[in-house]
Amino acid sequence: MLAIVISVCLVTDPSICRNERIPLAINVSPNQCAKSAAPYVAQWNGEHPDWRVVRWRCAGADEKDI
Repeated sequence: MLAIVISVCLVTDPSICRNERIPLAINVSPNQCAKSAAPYVAQWNGEHPDWRVVRWRCAGADEKDI
């Protein structure tokens, strides 16, 4: 199973960053994950106005963030 890993930074202090995971409930290929990620990232961003998304990627749901 895959998850979308988004790297976000605090709007008021861009030096404070972290990774957030959005697990995908369906079993998709990495290519399908990349194609379908934008709405999930946009929804997360809309729900967390204090954070700015700086990048995102698809990764295994159990993979550690690097």
